[in-house]
Amino acid sequence: MRMGADHEANLARALDKAREAAAIGAKIVCLPELFCAQYFCQREEHLFFDLAVSIPGAETARIAAVARETGTTIIASLFERRAAGLYHNTAVTFGPDGAVLSVYRKMHIPDDPLYYEKFYFTPGDLGFKAVDTPQARIGTLVCWDQWYPEGARLTALEGAEILFYPTAIGWHPAEKAEYGTAQYEAWQTIQRSHSIANGLFVAAINRVGHEHGEALGTKTEGQGIEFWGGSFLADPYGRIIAKASHTEEETLVCEIDPALVEEARRHWPFLRDRRIDAYSGITKRFGSE
Repeated sequence: MRMGADHEANLARALDKAREAAAIGAKIVCLPELFCAQYFCQREEHLFFDLAVSIPGAETARIAAVARETGTTIIASLFERRAAGLYHNTAVTFGPDGAVLSVYRKMHIPDDPLYYEKFYFTPGDLGFKAVDTPQARIGTLVCWDQWYPEGARLTALEGAEILFYPTAIGWHPAEKAEYGTAQYEAWQTIQRSHSIANGLFVAAINRVGHEHGEALGTKTEGQGIEFWGGSFLADPYGRIIAKASHTEEETLVCEIDPALVEEARRHWPFLRDRRIDAYSGITKRFGSE
Protein backbone atom coordinates (compact mmCIF):
# COMPACT_ATOMS: atom_id res chain seq x y z
CA MET A 1 0.00 0.00 0.00
CA ARG A 2 1.05 3.59 -0.69
CA MET A 3 0.23 6.17 1.99
CA GLY A 4 -0.66 9.83 1.57
CA ALA A 5 -0.63 12.71 4.01
CA ASP A 6 -4.31 12.43 5.03
CA HIS A 7 -5.27 10.09 7.89
CA GLU A 8 -8.88 9.62 6.83
CA ALA A 9 -7.99 8.93 3.20
CA ASN A 10 -5.45 6.29 4.22
CA LEU A 11 -7.91 4.55 6.53
CA ALA A 12 -10.65 4.54 3.89
CA ARG A 13 -8.30 3.14 1.23
CA ALA A 14 -7.01 0.46 3.59
CA LEU A 15 -10.57 -0.67 4.33
CA ASP A 16 -11.36 -0.74 0.62
CA LYS A 17 -8.27 -2.86 0.03
CA ALA A 18 -9.37 -5.24 2.78
CA ARG A 19 -12.72 -5.60 1.01
CA GLU A 20 -10.97 -6.19 -2.31
CA ALA A 21 -8.76 -8.87 -0.74
CA ALA A 22 -11.79 -10.61 0.75
CA ALA A 23 -13.56 -10.48 -2.62
CA ILE A 24 -10.74 -12.50 -4.20
CA GLY A 25 -10.65 -15.09 -1.46
CA ALA A 26 -8.66 -13.75 1.48
CA LYS A 27 -9.68 -15.06 4.90
CA ILE A 28 -6.93 -13.36 6.92
CA VAL A 29 -5.97 -9.82 5.84
CA CYS A 30 -2.93 -7.96 7.15
CA LEU A 31 -2.33 -4.24 6.56
CA PRO A 32 1.10 -2.54 6.68
CA GLU A 33 2.55 -0.96 9.78
CA LEU A 34 0.96 2.38 10.78
CA PHE A 35 -1.08 2.45 7.55
CA CYS A 36 -3.17 5.47 8.61
CA ALA A 37 -0.25 7.84 8.01
CA GLN A 38 2.93 8.39 6.11
CA TYR A 39 5.82 7.12 8.20
CA PHE A 40 6.08 10.07 10.57
CA CYS A 41 9.00 8.74 12.65
CA GLN A 42 11.46 10.19 10.15
CA ARG A 43 11.76 13.14 12.52
CA GLU A 44 10.97 14.03 16.11
CA GLU A 45 7.88 16.23 16.01
CA HIS A 46 5.60 16.68 19.03
CA LEU A 47 2.69 17.59 16.76
CA PHE A 48 2.65 14.05 15.39
CA PHE A 49 1.39 12.66 18.69
CA ASP A 50 -1.95 14.03 17.49
CA LEU A 51 -1.98 11.21 14.93
CA ALA A 52 -2.46 8.63 17.71
CA VAL A 53 -5.82 6.95 18.26
CA SER A 54 -7.54 5.26 21.17
CA ILE A 55 -8.01 1.50 21.30
CA PRO A 56 -10.93 0.90 21.29
CA GLY A 57 -12.00 3.95 19.34
CA ALA A 58 -13.50 5.24 16.11
CA GLU A 59 -10.82 3.62 13.94
CA THR A 60 -11.10 0.20 15.54
CA ALA A 61 -14.90 0.35 15.23
CA ARG A 62 -14.61 0.93 11.47
CA ILE A 63 -12.08 -1.86 11.01
CA ALA A 64 -14.23 -4.23 13.07
CA ALA A 65 -17.21 -3.40 10.88
CA VAL A 66 -15.29 -4.38 7.73
CA ALA A 67 -14.14 -7.61 9.38
CA ARG A 68 -17.81 -8.46 10.07
CA GLU A 69 -18.91 -7.33 6.61
CA THR A 70 -16.35 -9.50 4.83
CA GLY A 71 -16.16 -12.38 7.31
CA THR A 72 -12.37 -12.03 7.49
CA THR A 73 -9.76 -11.76 10.21
CA ILE A 74 -8.05 -8.36 9.88
CA ILE A 75 -4.70 -7.34 11.38
CA ALA A 76 -4.42 -3.58 11.71
CA SER A 77 -1.33 -1.69 12.90
CA LEU A 78 -2.19 1.53 14.75
CA PHE A 79 -0.47 4.38 16.61
CA GLU A 80 -2.06 3.85 20.03
CA ARG A 81 -2.70 6.61 22.56
CA ARG A 82 -2.91 4.63 25.77
CA ALA A 83 -2.88 7.65 28.10
CA ALA A 84 -1.55 11.19 28.14
CA GLY A 85 2.16 10.92 27.29
CA LEU A 86 1.97 7.13 26.84
CA TYR A 87 1.90 5.78 23.28
CA HIS A 88 2.49 2.44 21.59
CA ASN A 89 2.96 0.97 18.13
CA THR A 90 0.12 -1.54 18.33
CA ALA A 91 -1.30 -4.30 16.15
CA VAL A 92 -4.95 -5.25 16.71
CA THR A 93 -6.36 -8.50 15.36
CA PHE A 94 -10.11 -8.53 14.63
CA GLY A 95 -12.01 -11.77 14.15
CA PRO A 96 -14.57 -12.37 11.38
CA ASP A 97 -17.33 -11.36 13.80
CA GLY A 98 -15.60 -8.03 14.45
CA ALA A 99 -14.46 -8.95 17.94
CA VAL A 100 -10.94 -8.05 19.05
CA LEU A 101 -8.96 -11.29 19.24
CA SER A 102 -5.62 -9.81 20.24
CA VAL A 103 -3.81 -6.57 21.02
CA TYR A 104 -0.04 -6.69 20.55
CA ARG A 105 2.26 -3.79 21.36
CA LYS A 106 5.54 -3.66 19.45
CA MET A 107 8.29 -4.96 21.72
CA HIS A 108 11.49 -3.85 19.96
CA ILE A 109 11.64 -0.10 19.29
CA PRO A 110 14.33 1.19 16.90
CA ASP A 111 16.20 4.47 17.04
CA ASP A 112 18.12 5.01 13.82
CA PRO A 113 18.42 7.84 11.29
CA LEU A 114 14.89 8.44 9.88
CA TYR A 115 13.50 5.75 12.22
CA TYR A 116 13.19 7.72 15.46
CA GLU A 117 10.61 5.46 17.03
CA LYS A 118 11.87 5.71 20.60
CA PHE A 119 10.68 9.33 20.60
CA TYR A 120 7.11 8.15 19.98
CA PHE A 121 6.61 4.62 21.28
CA THR A 122 6.84 2.95 24.67
CA PRO A 123 8.05 -0.68 24.37
CA GLY A 124 5.27 -3.24 24.48
CA ASP A 125 4.22 -4.76 27.79
CA LEU A 126 1.78 -7.46 26.67
CA GLY A 127 4.36 -10.03 25.68
CA PHE A 128 4.37 -12.36 22.69
CA LYS A 129 1.13 -14.14 21.96
CA ALA A 130 -0.81 -16.23 19.48
CA VAL A 131 -4.58 -16.43 18.90
CA ASP A 132 -6.92 -18.82 17.16
CA THR A 133 -8.72 -17.85 13.96
CA PRO A 134 -11.03 -20.05 11.89
CA GLN A 135 -8.10 -20.81 9.56
CA ALA A 136 -5.07 -21.15 11.84
CA ARG A 137 -3.48 -20.03 15.06
CA ILE A 138 -1.61 -16.82 14.29
CA GLY A 139 0.89 -14.51 15.95
CA THR A 140 1.49 -10.86 15.19
CA LEU A 141 4.71 -8.94 15.69
CA VAL A 142 5.65 -5.55 14.17
CA CYS A 143 8.49 -4.45 11.87
CA TRP A 144 11.69 -4.15 13.98
CA ASP A 145 10.53 -7.24 15.86
CA GLN A 146 11.19 -9.20 12.67
CA TRP A 147 14.97 -9.11 13.20
CA TYR A 148 14.80 -10.91 16.55
CA PRO A 149 14.70 -14.73 16.63
CA GLU A 150 13.62 -14.60 20.28
CA GLY A 151 10.30 -12.93 19.42
CA ALA A 152 9.57 -15.38 16.63
CA ARG A 153 10.46 -18.36 18.84
CA LEU A 154 8.36 -17.24 21.80
CA THR A 155 5.38 -16.62 19.54
CA ALA A 156 5.86 -20.05 17.98
CA LEU A 157 5.93 -21.55 21.49
CA GLU A 158 2.50 -20.00 22.01
CA GLY A 159 1.31 -22.24 19.19
CA ALA A 160 1.46 -19.87 16.21
CA GLU A 161 1.26 -21.49 12.79
CA ILE A 162 1.62 -18.17 10.93
CA LEU A 163 3.62 -15.10 11.96
CA PHE A 164 2.46 -11.77 10.54
CA TYR A 165 4.83 -8.79 10.49
CA PRO A 166 3.16 -5.47 9.56
CA THR A 167 6.11 -3.41 8.35
CA ALA A 168 7.36 0.02 7.27
CA ILE A 169 10.93 -0.33 6.02
CA GLY A 170 12.85 1.13 3.12
CA TRP A 171 16.02 2.61 1.75
CA HIS A 172 17.74 5.87 2.53
CA PRO A 173 18.04 7.26 -1.04
CA ALA A 174 21.73 8.14 -0.58
CA GLU A 175 22.53 4.55 0.47
CA LYS A 176 20.40 2.56 -1.95
CA ALA A 177 22.94 2.13 -4.75
CA GLU A 178 25.59 0.72 -2.42
CA TYR A 179 23.57 -1.14 0.19
CA GLY A 180 20.03 -1.51 -1.19
CA THR A 181 20.15 -5.07 -2.48
CA ALA A 182 21.97 -6.37 0.59
CA GLN A 183 19.54 -4.65 2.95
CA TYR A 184 16.43 -6.08 1.30
CA GLU A 185 17.93 -9.56 1.04
CA ALA A 186 18.96 -9.50 4.71
CA TRP A 187 15.40 -8.46 5.66
CA GLN A 188 13.92 -11.33 3.69
CA THR A 189 16.53 -13.85 4.83
CA ILE A 190 16.09 -13.25 8.56
CA GLN A 191 12.35 -13.78 8.27
CA ARG A 192 12.71 -16.89 6.14
CA SER A 193 14.99 -18.19 8.88
CA HIS A 194 12.15 -17.73 11.39
CA SER A 195 10.00 -19.93 9.13
CA ILE A 196 12.61 -22.67 9.11
CA ALA A 197 13.68 -22.50 12.76
CA ASN A 198 10.09 -22.59 14.00
CA GLY A 199 8.40 -24.65 11.30
CA LEU A 200 5.70 -22.13 10.43
CA PHE A 201 4.56 -19.64 7.80
CA VAL A 202 5.82 -16.03 7.86
CA ALA A 203 4.07 -13.12 6.17
CA ALA A 204 5.85 -9.74 5.92
CA ILE A 205 3.65 -6.84 4.81
CA ASN A 206 5.43 -3.63 3.77
CA ARG A 207 4.45 -0.30 2.21
CA VAL A 208 5.64 1.23 -1.08
CA GLY A 209 6.36 4.80 -2.15
CA HIS A 210 8.82 7.60 -1.41
CA GLU A 211 7.74 9.41 1.76
CA HIS A 212 8.88 12.38 3.78
CA GLY A 213 6.57 11.83 6.74
CA GLU A 214 4.09 14.48 5.67
CA ALA A 215 1.13 14.79 8.04
CA LEU A 216 -1.01 17.40 9.78
CA GLY A 217 0.03 20.11 7.34
CA THR A 218 3.77 19.76 7.92
CA LYS A 219 6.13 20.37 5.02
CA THR A 220 8.52 17.96 3.31
CA GLU A 221 11.96 17.67 4.91
CA GLY A 222 15.13 15.85 3.88
CA GLN A 223 15.54 13.05 1.33
CA GLY A 224 12.85 10.88 2.83
CA ILE A 225 12.62 7.08 2.69
CA GLU A 226 11.97 4.96 -0.38
CA PHE A 227 9.91 2.11 1.03
CA TRP A 228 10.92 -1.11 -0.68
CA GLY A 229 7.64 -3.03 -0.69
CA GLY A 230 8.56 -6.61 -1.51
CA SER A 231 5.92 -8.08 0.81
CA PHE A 232 6.17 -11.86 0.85
CA LEU A 233 4.93 -15.11 2.33
CA ALA A 234 7.33 -17.92 3.24
CA ASP A 235 6.40 -21.51 4.10
CA PRO A 236 7.80 -23.63 6.98
CA TYR A 237 10.78 -24.64 4.81
CA GLY A 238 11.61 -21.00 4.10
CA ARG A 239 10.39 -21.15 0.50
CA ILE A 240 8.90 -17.95 -0.90
CA ILE A 241 5.31 -18.71 -1.87
CA ALA A 242 4.57 -15.23 -3.20
CA LYS A 243 6.29 -11.86 -3.36
CA ALA A 244 4.90 -8.42 -4.20
CA SER A 245 6.31 -5.53 -6.21
CA HIS A 246 8.99 -3.24 -4.84
CA THR A 247 7.35 -0.13 -6.31
CA GLU A 248 3.63 -0.72 -6.94
CA GLU A 249 0.66 -1.36 -4.70
CA GLU A 250 -0.25 -5.03 -4.77
CA THR A 251 -2.47 -7.44 -2.88
CA LEU A 252 -1.16 -10.98 -2.51
CA VAL A 253 -3.70 -13.72 -1.83
CA CYS A 254 -2.05 -17.06 -1.10
CA GLU A 255 -3.60 -20.39 -0.23
CA ILE A 256 -1.68 -22.30 2.42
CA ASP A 257 -2.04 -25.66 4.11
CA PRO A 258 -1.58 -25.49 7.92
CA ALA A 259 -0.84 -29.23 7.86
CA LEU A 260 2.56 -28.31 6.43
CA VAL A 261 3.47 -26.98 9.89
CA GLU A 262 3.04 -30.45 11.36
CA GLU A 263 4.97 -32.02 8.49
CA ALA A 264 7.90 -29.63 8.77
CA ARG A 265 8.15 -30.01 12.54
CA ARG A 266 8.12 -33.81 12.30
CA HIS A 267 10.95 -33.84 9.79
CA TRP A 268 12.95 -30.99 11.34
CA PRO A 269 12.14 -31.35 15.07
CA PHE A 270 13.87 -28.21 16.26
CA LEU A 271 11.31 -27.68 19.01
CA ARG A 272 11.90 -31.22 20.29
CA ASP A 273 15.67 -30.83 20.46
CA ARG A 274 15.82 -27.45 22.17
CA ARG A 275 18.08 -27.46 25.25
CA ILE A 276 15.85 -25.41 27.51
CA ASP A 277 18.09 -26.33 30.43
CA ALA A 278 21.04 -24.54 28.81
CA TYR A 279 19.54 -21.23 27.68
CA SER A 280 19.60 -19.13 30.85
CA GLY A 281 22.22 -16.89 29.26
CA ILE A 282 19.68 -15.58 26.77
CA THR A 283 18.31 -13.30 29.48
CA LYS A 284 21.69 -11.60 29.92
CA ARG A 285 22.56 -8.48 27.95
CA PHE A 286 25.93 -9.90 26.93
CA GLY A 287 28.17 -12.74 28.04
CA SER A 288 27.98 -13.61 31.71
CA GLU A 289 27.31 -10.03 32.88
